[in-house]
Amino acid sequence: MFVIPTPAPIAFTLFGFPIYWYGIIMALAIFISALVGNFLFNKINPDLKKDIIISIAPVLIICGIIGARLYFCLLNGGYYFYHPLEIFDIREGGLSIHGALIFGILSLIILALRKKISPLKILDSLACSVFLGQSVGRWGNYFNSEAFGLPVDGQTWGLFIPETLRPAQFSDYSLFHPTFLYESVLDLAGFLLLLFVLKKFGRKYKGFTFCLYLILYALIRLVVEQIRVDSALNIGTIPIAQVISFVMLLGGIVGVLFIVKKARLR
Repeated sequence: MFVIPTPAPIAFTLFGFPIYWYGIIMALAIFISALVGNFLFNKINPDLKKDIIISIAPVLIICGIIGARLYFCLLNGGYYFYHPLEIFDIREGGLSIHGALIFGILSLIILALRKKISPLKILDSLACSVFLGQSVGRWGNYFNSEAFGLPVDGQTWGLFIPETLRPAQFSDYSLFHPTFLYESVLDLAGFLLLLFVLKKFGRKYKGFTFCLYLILYALIRLVVEQIRVDSALNIGTIPIAQVISFVMLLGGIVGVLFIVKKARLR
């Protein structure tokens, strides 16, 4: 039997204040995304001012975290309506990547236009590095014992989830699909693919890498969400994460077609 054990959520205490693995990993993921994105931007755009992404990273990070938290709280509005002060407590989790993407992209576009730089050039580099950051960030879900999937058939392997954290309908099961790990691996593969695309086509097809990111990440979430059991909100029987992913998929496909057609007409 191969069992992925349940980790302790708290890394250490500092002056009696608990420091959670979730926060450490999220900080690491953000740092990696900003650093790698900045490096790629400098490499692909040698004619532009250096370190643009580093200069705007603090604002992007703040907007992304706010967006991730607000989006999560909106999806779980029934709980946070009666516990409003807990909206500010993100130490134990409760961030949505879709919210971070929406707020982050909007703030990036505004900042790029103010600096008179094409937002697509920045989005291309960040789309690649964000995939890597997401691959790292998913391990925060592991330390929080969240973002897991359906029970594993046969119960001979899987991620062990404590009984107190199991959905009521699966209380008799102990081993579940480690969907956090599935997505982490797929995100890493997406990063490697986008890295190749950015180096090969980044200068010629502005915005292509970003649109391809939307397509790839949407497909990953559409697949993984099929077996996740902790969706925050459903529209009918469909998790809203799948709805948002489908919109991302369509937007990415339209964007790729538009960019390629525009390049051919030149």
